[in-house]
Amino acid sequence: MKTDRFKKMMKHIEDAMAAVSFAEEGEAETAASLMKRENRVLAALNKDALDFKTLRYAMNTAKRIGASLDILLVSSGKAGNASDDGTAAGIERSVGAEGVGCRVIQKTGCLKQRVIEYTKQEKEIVLVIVESPKSLDAGCSTKDSALSELWRNLNCPLVVVAGSRG
Repeated sequence: MKTDRFKKMMKHIEDAMAAVSFAEEGEAETAASLMKRENRVLAALNKDALDFKTLRYAMNTAKRIGASLDILLVSSGKAGNASDDGTAAGIERSVGAEGVGCRVIQKTGCLKQRVIEYTKQEKEIVLVIVESPKSLDAGCSTKDSALSELWRNLNCPLVVVAGSRG
């Protein structure tokens, strides 16, 4: 974990030095764009049982903090069954209509494993929102302690919207 933080800090320093160089040459816009990081909120949802209350919570949170929204739709089906049935496009349209930048990523398999993989890959994720502790086990073959395992492997806060169905 400490090496990840060190690498992240070194990347920030490199970006800052590059921005200084551009600023010295009168390229203020380029310098500013190098320093601006796009924060993203990740909503991890079970595609087989979509919870629109959790999606709305994630959208409102992203809007409030000025972040874009990544929506990870995970189906418990076999690989190759994550086809777009119009759900992703519909979600992108409705979230975009609210003025929040959005991208929908569709995967298959274990939800908690896909969340861990995605947050390791996408360093701009500042917050992960999931429906419930039980939803993290969707598509998983082993039922290990979902939240504690996820928490140990995440590099950002986790918000669990428990009891959102009703």
